[in-house]
Amino acid sequence: MYVSKNSSKKHVKQKQAKQKPVKQKAPHMRILGIDPGSHRVGYGLLDCQHGSFRVAGFGVIEAPPKSPAAVCLSTIYSDLKELLGMYQPEVVAIEQLFFFRNVTTVMPVAQARGVMLLALAQAELEVTEYTPLQVKMGLTGYGRASKREVQEAVAQWLGLEKIPKPDDAADGLAIALCHAHQIGF
Repeated sequence: MYVSKNSSKKHVKQKQAKQKPVKQKAPHMRILGIDPGSHRVGYGLLDCQHGSFRVAGFGVIEAPPKSPAAVCLSTIYSDLKELLGMYQPEVVAIEQLFFFRNVTTVMPVAQARGVMLLALAQAELEVTEYTPLQVKMGLTGYGRASKREVQEAVAQWLGLEKIPKPDDAADGLAIALCHAHQIGF
């Protein structure tokens, strides 16, 4: 209740109008799925509403070919920040790094992932991480599913006629879809 400086300090009763019950909408959430890479980052955005999914967007963030690490990291960071502003996801799911046999491969991906996590933290977004095994299990029911089987599951779950391209974008959608299932959509 607002009381102006000119009013007396009497108790004022507020009338409440009778309201018709409002139908509550089913919960809605926009999820960003990220497939990290050192030069190419796949992403997929899903709008989820009570068991249904709509693709809001997908694609890749790419650094210029043969760019030095600093240029790649800067490109990934700035393009991800722009993507966050444009699509405004509510939560983010990102693939965890798993054991690599080649240390020279894991280091650049870990650095890129760090830049992505920084951008997500600065945007104050909730981030959940999934291993490739969790994504495969969540979409196909089989932890050793092939990349093709996961992509086909993504197309089927999302009602797409074709598998999304490029593969990195399809992986981003798979990660977003895995998260949607995990949180009950």
